[in-house]
Amino acid sequence: MSGVPLAQHGLLSDCGGSALVTSAGSVDWLCLRRFDHPPVFSRLLDDDAGHFSIRPSDQSARSTWRYRPSSLVLDTAWTTGTGTVVVTDALALGKDERGHELGRWSPGVLLRRVRCTEGSVSVDVEFSPRPEFGLIRPRLTQRSGTVVADGGATVLVLSTQVELGLRGGTGSGSVRLGAGEEVTFALEQTDAWGIEARVWKRRKVSRRLSDTESAWQSWSRLHQNYQGPLRELVQHSGVVLQGLTYARSGSIVAAPTTSLPEGIGSERTWDYRFSWVRDASMTMQGLYVAACPDEGGRFFEFLSRSAASQLDEGLHLQIMFGIGGERDLSERELPHLAGWRGSGPVRVGNGAWNQHQLDVYGAVLDAAYTLRAQLGSLEEETREFLVAAVDAAASRWGEDDQGIWEFRGRARPFLYSKLMCWVAADRGIAMADHLRPPADKLDAWTAVRDEIRQEIERRGWNEEVGAYTQSFDSSQLDASVLMMAIVGFLAPEDPRLHATIDVVAEGLSDENGLLLRYAGDDGLQGTEGSFLLCTFWLAHALAITGQVERSREVLERAAATANDLGLLAEQVDPSSGELLGNYPQAFSHLGLVNAAQALAVAEKRQNGAS
Repeated sequence: MSGVPLAQHGLLSDCGGSALVTSAGSVDWLCLRRFDHPPVFSRLLDDDAGHFSIRPSDQSARSTWRYRPSSLVLDTAWTTGTGTVVVTDALALGKDERGHELGRWSPGVLLRRVRCTEGSVSVDVEFSPRPEFGLIRPRLTQRSGTVVADGGATVLVLSTQVELGLRGGTGSGSVRLGAGEEVTFALEQTDAWGIEARVWKRRKVSRRLSDTESAWQSWSRLHQNYQGPLRELVQHSGVVLQGLTYARSGSIVAAPTTSLPEGIGSERTWDYRFSWVRDASMTMQGLYVAACPDEGGRFFEFLSRSAASQLDEGLHLQIMFGIGGERDLSERELPHLAGWRGSGPVRVGNGAWNQHQLDVYGAVLDAAYTLRAQLGSLEEETREFLVAAVDAAASRWGEDDQGIWEFRGRARPFLYSKLMCWVAADRGIAMADHLRPPADKLDAWTAVRDEIRQEIERRGWNEEVGAYTQSFDSSQLDASVLMMAIVGFLAPEDPRLHATIDVVAEGLSDENGLLLRYAGDDGLQGTEGSFLLCTFWLAHALAITGQVERSREVLERAAATANDLGLLAEQVDPSSGELLGNYPQAFSHLGLVNAAQALAVAEKRQNGAS
């Protein structure tokens, strides 16, 4: 049963595909070229589903790891009784890619280099590819400096100087390195019926590793302007969020993995390798300091292209798309995989793709409003899409839906959904100069905005609870109501807002001070962990309402759940503190960035007032 703690995994990305590498030197998850491609290695989800391990033969060897500055190039340093080696891992970026072009032409190649820096060290290598989620046990053959794995629709070619013994679909071997010596590995996947993969010589691997590091750092130099609390972690979160971007289309995945459970032994296992309109829009906001016309414009072009004609035809805006703009994301289960910690089922696709969720309209308009200066003059297709999104929110806001948490039961009048329809109208009005709506349309948006406000204030507030609640006329608590402060629906000094923050903080906090998403039964088996995004929302709301010390405490408490590489999961087990859910999670890194920025503003305001 696979079960390496999630915190013991590091992320590699080329802004197209991704890998997870364990602190023990094993690549246990690898999707080349696209985040949503079937993985080459997926031991993350089942012991027999493939891995690629490089580590010292000495089992008592100790390791430390770190990302090279402002990059996703990972160094793992191993110390043994006879010497030290450093394993450097990366997914190659395109040759000479720099700045805003990061990842546009990534070749889809995993690079690994082992260099002895002191003494001499014997290193073990085990290459066990299992394409298509472990369904294929390929035939391995040696060919002039490579190991070729044939089976199914693709061919894997591993270039290396290390001679591997081949048996039963696994290549294994050992090499002893002295000080200054190194060996390299490059793994490429090609179409079984297409052009053969290239051989990557040692010098080429080393050059591309150096070039990939320089490419990441060139992007960071253009985008790292933040000054404030947790500066290093915030800046690293920016790099992680860029790593979750599919550069070819401008979309952003929620996470690079599937089926990592929200609770051990629960059925809460979902595929997050898609682009949620809400998540991606919020992520663009979180990176607004870093955004530029190319990146912001590319994202809205992706949305308008992916959703082309949906709003014009009177359809709901789809809540999520494939990273290339695909619409049908039908869900299926893979019963041959046990799941992480035995927590199945493992799923491919996501059944929420055709849910009705009203909040997406507000998320899109809020991101466009935040990025309006960077976007400049809107493309006509983008302008028409945004106008149609405001119209859809204005006409549909009174409908029930599945809500931000994608409940798979009956639709309800969720407060957060109504709130974000208000945001859509409010931001559409504020962007009138950009969107150029006719006067009668602008009047209609204004009337709807006022109507939504009245209904939220009348039916969203529960006098007995003393707070705004999950849905109209309900008593259930839900952390999403904290967004009332963040989107500016209520003034920072509003007593109802302060009361809601306090009630939510008290009623949804676990014993460690991290927030659950909501209280009450959601119709799913098992329980889930505490939700990091919601905890960051609490810190954000506290900062906006001037409660600086409380905000800092909550922010630091949530940020402390990051692993030693600065990666955040979706959730945290309240009892053990273990990371849960798909990993690393864009929403969590986004929440950290936004909350820290809000705290920086609040501290500056407080210091100015004093």
